[in-house]
Amino acid sequence: MESMSAERAARSPSATRAPRPAEAARANAVLIAFVLAALGYELIGLPLLIDATGGPTLALLATLVPVVLATPAHWGLIHEGIHGQLSRERRPNEWLARALAIGLAMPFDAVRFGHLMHHRFTREPFDRPDVHEIHDGHDARTGSGARWRRRIAYYARLLGGLYVAELLLPLVAFLPVRLARKIVARGVGAHGREGVQVQRLFANHAADPVRRRRARRDWLVSVALYAASFVLYGKAWPVLLAAMYLRGVWLSVADNLPHYGVALDEPGRARDFRVPRVLGVLLMNHHLHRQHHLHPTLPWTALPALVQAHQEAASADYLAAALRQFRGLQPGVGAE
Repeated sequence: MESMSAERAARSPSATRAPRPAEAARANAVLIAFVLAALGYELIGLPLLIDATGGPTLALLATLVPVVLATPAHWGLIHEGIHGQLSRERRPNEWLARALAIGLAMPFDAVRFGHLMHHRFTREPFDRPDVHEIHDGHDARTGSGARWRRRIAYYARLLGGLYVAELLLPLVAFLPVRLARKIVARGVGAHGREGVQVQRLFANHAADPVRRRRARRDWLVSVALYAASFVLYGKAWPVLLAAMYLRGVWLSVADNLPHYGVALDEPGRARDFRVPRVLGVLLMNHHLHRQHHLHPTLPWTALPALVQAHQEAASADYLAAALRQFRGLQPGVGAE
């Protein structure tokens, strides 16, 4: 499999210099402090300031900018936890990543499973939200009506819909197992050569009793956390809703950005992009996504060295690529 070959490549001494765990740990510690401070300000500090000043002002609303800018790093830390890079010990790694996910109101188990499936089956039919026709030899999503609905769904996903879906996804864990399996299986579909296997894996995940129990617990903690914050905001509650939406838009736009329009024969089925160094730190080098897919076991701090070692240069700008997604759905990404 592609992920296995990527892991072998990551262990190759010629791939790059050995990553320094202490370097990654220090960088992660700084970013954790940053995102927790931003989250604390969003949920507690800002509503107290609004109450003290008698209502929201432009100056106070402008302080949401660093909160939104912390979102890439917040997700990036969760992502590092998914790959076991937040701590050398498995249990602290998971609990830290889970706590960060609760703070972002994301279902950690579902996000982790979906992300690892994304690595295993990159750009398979279930993993191509930017393609309006998927041919698997037996079924093709064709017809003007189907395309019209798919376009609407695509732009809704880009404009925050993906994050909204993640907020609501844990509700499936409150449903009877048979119904939960049916909903998840229908949502994933069974297109492509690996479709049946992918569908079964997702359905089994949705039916797993331990994961269902954790999903319900984490969701209730997130609801309690944000409900308390909404109470603190009082009449200014739309400010918190706006902050959540802006963070959700970034998460939704960034999700498929490195894979937009990527063909199946491209290395890693992903692309690298060019960004200023400061933005690269905030993104936790997510702009070097091809390198991450080719070397998924390496920490984010090791990715720039991979580009230098292979003398690869990303020609496209990350922010320009983010806007390019709004061109709409692609006709296809290569042969199955």
